[in-house]
Amino acid sequence: MTINITARKTSVKDSFKDRVEKKMAKLAKFFDDEAVATVVVTNEHDRETVEITIQSGGMVFRGEKTTADRLDSLEGVTDSLLKQITRNKEKLQKKFKSPGIDKAFAAYEDAYTEEYHVVRVKKFSLKPMDVEEAILQMNMVGHEFFMFRNVDTGEINVVYRRKDGNYGLLEPENL
Repeated sequence: MTINITARKTSVKDSFKDRVEKKMAKLAKFFDDEAVATVVVTNEHDRETVEITIQSGGMVFRGEKTTADRLDSLEGVTDSLLKQITRNKEKLQKKFKSPGIDKAFAAYEDAYTEEYHVVRVKKFSLKPMDVEEAILQMNMVGHEFFMFRNVDTGEINVVYRRKDGNYGLLEPENL
């Protein structure tokens, strides 16, 4: 696994880089050598944010944690990513078809067994609209996200409100 560490509004000491590499080694056993992990460390006032994005085989795992201490943020985000990976065990096994992945999951399987229950299904028609109209519709209904058919591409897209108050757009990528 390749690890890229980026610092925003701060600097990263070698001791922290070593700690990141140790934490990522625990996660690396779930991925092949071509996986890329991007670690972004941000300091804003008295808050330290660590964001980790792992890309491998078309799958993306992302976690972010903000605390007063950088090491606590690193611990929290790696724990969060480990939970994401173990929750998606079956999907990963189908994707990677690797016998070694069974050994990696064996240690964590009992600790993080969860079942998902769909409690509501909602169907609606997708009116073609542009991104600005979708954001307006999302704000009018008071939701954090809104799915629509993009009038320019004809694809299903999702707009969402980010924590910083701005908006994001999710578009499908044709593989």
